[in-house]
Amino acid sequence: MTKIQVYNTMTQRKEEFIPREPGKVSIYVCGVTPYSETHLGHARPSVVWDVIKRFFRMMGYETLHVQNFTDVDDKIIARSLDEGVPALEISKKYIAEYLSDMDALGVERADIYPKVSEHMPEIIELVDKLVQKEHAYPAGGDVFFHVASFPEYGKLSKQRLEELRQGTRFEVDPAKRDPADFALWKEAKPGEPAWKSPWGEGRPGWHIECSAMSLKYLGEAFDFHGGGDELIFPHHENEIAQSEAATGCDLARYWVHHGMLNLKDMKMSKSIGNVIAVKELVKRYPKELLRFYLLSTHYRSALEFYDGKLEEVSKGWTRLNDAFLALQDDLARSTEERTSFDQETLEKLTSLEAEVVAALADDFNTAMAFGVLFEVVREINGYKHRQGNTTEVLQKAHDILQTFAGNIFGVLQDKKAGSDGLAESLLDLLLGLREELRKQKNFALSDQIRDQLASLGVTIEDTPQGPRWKV
Repeated sequence: MTKIQVYNTMTQRKEEFIPREPGKVSIYVCGVTPYSETHLGHARPSVVWDVIKRFFRMMGYETLHVQNFTDVDDKIIARSLDEGVPALEISKKYIAEYLSDMDALGVERADIYPKVSEHMPEIIELVDKLVQKEHAYPAGGDVFFHVASFPEYGKLSKQRLEELRQGTRFEVDPAKRDPADFALWKEAKPGEPAWKSPWGEGRPGWHIECSAMSLKYLGEAFDFHGGGDELIFPHHENEIAQSEAATGCDLARYWVHHGMLNLKDMKMSKSIGNVIAVKELVKRYPKELLRFYLLSTHYRSALEFYDGKLEEVSKGWTRLNDAFLALQDDLARSTEERTSFDQETLEKLTSLEAEVVAALADDFNTAMAFGVLFEVVREINGYKHRQGNTTEVLQKAHDILQTFAGNIFGVLQDKKAGSDGLAESLLDLLLGLREELRKQKNFALSDQIRDQLASLGVTIEDTPQGPRWKV
């Protein structure tokens, strides 16, 4: 079996993936805070993990994917107070929008979407356990985690606690024993949602939520913890401290962080209003093109977005789709026209297929994998230009594109862009009629059909294998 290498933020190097449980992959990914519309920055990790899961399944693994919704949060509460709408109603609305937007992008849903508001007993139990083990302490109606009680604090972000104290502006609170201590439970404030606890009414801190939910659904330890690289500190650092202090187990074996999506060299952020809403993009562009764009850069690198970016990347996306549709047309033609078997080209395609797998096994390098798929396109186009039309060769190229560009990446359209089944049938009928006219040397009428279709945005391409059309 192909060995899969994963870049682990914890060790800062690539490591061979060895699952905790043979044949199974457990994943926890930090999800969205649902207080506003879903933007393109949210779509990136969703599409990336969608592809990672599909790849693992292709390699024979079962996957269990948990992605939370932080539906109890300061930003949701602030919007609730501004609009006079209950906080959980606001989060419910934007959770539904997020799921709808991801459906529109062809993202397979996670197996479990836990919400903070529905896991208060688990959160309170975990906070109490940390208090009992003297890793946390009550202070009035609050409860804080005492970072000095966890000697390994800083092991993910590679920062020493003393350096963090000196270089970070921690929240000033005289109730803390140490400025670096962080809240596990917050005393209720007027107008905020609150739940009963041993320390009075209140709500959980940000970090404890993920620890409690991952513990419930994935156990004390699991394979992958994912999220944006901006979460390395403090969120994931604090998750590690509180989880491992409570359980004595390493929380995740592999920490996988994606880079930010930047708009004009600035991080895309709802708080500053420079966001590109997914629901607007899917109205203007095919979901397959959007996925191609999001996967065109390695997940650990920052991804740039600007006016015209999608038009730029559409050239490569169109090339892949055109090649796949041409192969479908080739294979639909009578096998009686096929020439002799071509072992050399078939072996070349088999080698390229192995290269695609190797690229994905190398820390899920989608950008490199796309490069190999374009090699497949060049190889098969050159082969057909040499009058090659062996069924086995065409089928092999078709299957490679279907498996990777289609089934795993999700960037192939199901049919010719801009058409439905009836339109496709009518266009194929017109091409057949045009071919008959050309055989009869009625070039004036055949050219008229071509030109009128062109005026409607339908291009006809005459190839050695016969005419093809595209919108």
